[in-house]
Amino acid sequence: MANRVMVTGADGFIGSHLTEALVRKGEKVKAFCYYNSFGKWGWLDTLAPEVLSEIEIFMGDIRDPHGVRVSMEGQEVVYHLAALIAIPFSYHSPDSYVDSNIKGTLNVLNAARDLGTGRLLVTSTSEVYGTAKYVPIDEQHPFQGQSPYSATKIGADRLAESFYRSFGLPLSIVRPFNTYGPRQSARAVIPTIITQLLAGQKEIRLGSLHPTRDFNYVEDTASGFLAIADCEAAVGQEINIATGREISIGQLAEELIRQIGPGAKVVCDEERLRPEKSEVERLLGSAEKLKALTGWAPAHSFEEGLAKTIEWLRENLSAYKADRYNL
Repeated sequence: MANRVMVTGADGFIGSHLTEALVRKGEKVKAFCYYNSFGKWGWLDTLAPEVLSEIEIFMGDIRDPHGVRVSMEGQEVVYHLAALIAIPFSYHSPDSYVDSNIKGTLNVLNAARDLGTGRLLVTSTSEVYGTAKYVPIDEQHPFQGQSPYSATKIGADRLAESFYRSFGLPLSIVRPFNTYGPRQSARAVIPTIITQLLAGQKEIRLGSLHPTRDFNYVEDTASGFLAIADCEAAVGQEINIATGREISIGQLAEELIRQIGPGAKVVCDEERLRPEKSEVERLLGSAEKLKALTGWAPAHSFEEGLAKTIEWLRENLSAYKADRYNL
């Protein structure tokens, strides 16, 4: 029998893929999308008609406790992904991150507690760990808020933990490492590089090249969420979704230049550099806990995921502004 499930942030990058995966799984899906006067449903607008027709859309604002509560009534499982995520934007607008990421999560937690929601998945981020103190980074790694964004996600995670410990709320904290793939905004490094190359630019403008990241293809991230939701032993747990493989931004750029635009070169754009103590130098995750609990493993190699991403961006380049820096 299908579950009644809701995804907050369903109009975003990971949220739209997760929403699509839930529809294809046969669940009865409600999508919480950010209200706007244009009537746009974000990336959900691009889904196949047979998928979109199966989704109930709820337009709201995660910062509004009343709307959040109304949207969650009758939902058995809630996947909470709604958040402000761009790190550079958090440097000059930290208040908005507190409102969306901390207060927004509190709204979801309060509603889930009052409504008796059967299962809640709260989305974290590998950024909460800061620069790796040891690798691979497991769930015991200490937290370090190296940006206002990561600090608000740490706060949201700890609020979630408190609701599990204080009120027995059946939740899991899901911590994806660097997700990439179709529909990702150009504020992220992989679409930033690819769109500049596809636009024919010979100078690829980037910030620091030495930091490393653990990149996970978006469909594998979505399957990790589904695996955690189906696992009773995951209640009360914080769980990484990672590949255990790292690549530096410089190496990534070299590979994409080789595949798409041989002859292009990387130039440093000062505007894209993070403050020295804010830059997360190394992220390499362990997914051993997730694998032990659920048997999850990524279905795509990095090379396969990158090829799919390039193909999608090639077909959708008009949706991007490759000639400008996207916060």
